[in-house]
Amino acid sequence: MSYRVKLDPTPIQPGLSVRELVEHHLYAYNAARLREACQLFAHKIANPDVTIGVTLSGALTPTGLGTSTIVPLIRAGLIDWIVSTGANLYHDMHRSLGFELWGTTPHTNDIELREQKLIRIYDILFDQDVLLESDAFLRQCIAGPEFQRSMSTAELHYLLGRYTRAREQAIGTEYVSILTAAHECGVPLYTSSPGDSTIGMNVAALTLAGNKLRFDVEADVNETTAIVHRAKKRGGQSAVIIFGGGSPKNFILQTEPQLQEIMGIAEKGHDYFIQFTDARPDTGGLSGATPSEAMTWGKVDPDQLPDTIVCYTDSTIALPIFAAYALEVAGARPLQRLYDQRASMLDELGADYAAVRSAEAAE
Repeated sequence: MSYRVKLDPTPIQPGLSVRELVEHHLYAYNAARLREACQLFAHKIANPDVTIGVTLSGALTPTGLGTSTIVPLIRAGLIDWIVSTGANLYHDMHRSLGFELWGTTPHTNDIELREQKLIRIYDILFDQDVLLESDAFLRQCIAGPEFQRSMSTAELHYLLGRYTRAREQAIGTEYVSILTAAHECGVPLYTSSPGDSTIGMNVAALTLAGNKLRFDVEADVNETTAIVHRAKKRGGQSAVIIFGGGSPKNFILQTEPQLQEIMGIAEKGHDYFIQFTDARPDTGGLSGATPSEAMTWGKVDPDQLPDTIVCYTDSTIALPIFAAYALEVAGARPLQRLYDQRASMLDELGADYAAVRSAEAAE
């Protein structure tokens, strides 16, 4: 064999730390992939010259994983930008507003829950009023004068983060939402399908009442592309950490084909790729597509394929272990505050695109 490591199991003892668990007890199969992902992130990706993008699919925040894992990583400078489903951001607001969510069994009687006006997300319950009150808060926010224009989802979420932070402080909760942490730390927070969430539904409804807020999806595409362009142009690297799959996965990866294929700017792909997913590649879906397949699209640098890892496991299992290991082993990095640099990054991208178009016109 060209590469082998002795598996040297030892009995687990009381008081085992997460770091010890990862390094000495995740031996093979997807446990080993989880170990490799943790170590790749802590020892290579967390270096200061790497721009780290993270995607969040589905509804992870009702479980509490937003405040328990994503927020600490944001504050430690270990997440520079995020692409999320709208559901994650909307449901993360509930606790910011003082509402409670409860654990239950996935085998409960849904007809009884409907009669009691209880909403179920698999094994999580909350009152229907939680949705109604969250919607009212959201509509009150976006009726404000600063929202009366077209904007990228990053700007929308940044403005909303100001209000969630104020509400968290007003009610005295220790809960911190992703919106709040991203606002405080200057982390741009995008939604790849803004109409596909309750936030988008509320925005759509208010347009019928004359509200001027519109999603600028072109700005989202250009801003995310500009983030990757700046990272690579200045001699750094780009990493993508994908929890789940779906639209957020494609949106973060398409930044490289946007540079290479659409804009004609020379690039080779993202340098690091880690994905935690339960989707298989043989169904042909994007969620299960491997880094090697992504490489054929120009999304991943072919020279960096050894630094790509797919761990087939539930994100709710991987994320707490991954975050705990990263925070202990990698520690904190300086905040990049990419949100504050969006204009300059777009200027750099626009200048390089103009140079390409000028060169093409001269041929």
